[in-house]
Amino acid sequence: MEMKIVLKKQDYSRMVAHARACLPDEACGLLAGTVEDDKKLVQKVYLLENADHSPEHFSILPEEQLAAVRDMRANGLVPLGNFHSHPSSPARPSAEDIRLAYDGRASYLILSLAQKEPVLRAFSIAEENVCEQEILFHEDLH
Repeated sequence: MEMKIVLKKQDYSRMVAHARACLPDEACGLLAGTVEDDKKLVQKVYLLENADHSPEHFSILPEEQLAAVRDMRANGLVPLGNFHSHPSSPARPSAEDIRLAYDGRASYLILSLAQKEPVLRAFSIAEENVCEQEILFHEDLH
């Protein structure tokens, strides 16, 4: 059973704005929320700094990741995955993205800014097996 990602349109807009603000570098962040049946309900998006300041790869600062995880716990949320942007390539995992995917339960969202309109896609990556996950946009999750 492949998970679906349920994302608020407002959070999607924040992710796009963050990715554009970070150009020409990749942007990154973490996703937190709850899991219900086959859906990951994203309730909080953490917009984080790309410590690499690179247009081709990213890494999250350990202190920012720790602060985000503490905030998740304080709010009763669980980590659902992460996102990063591809400033000039398609929204699909690169060889490096696949190699660095360390958690088979996480969702890896990739936001491409290569075209006029942004493209967001989600994937599960386990032992180099890549499966696309459907993204559902929701006005508000309550």
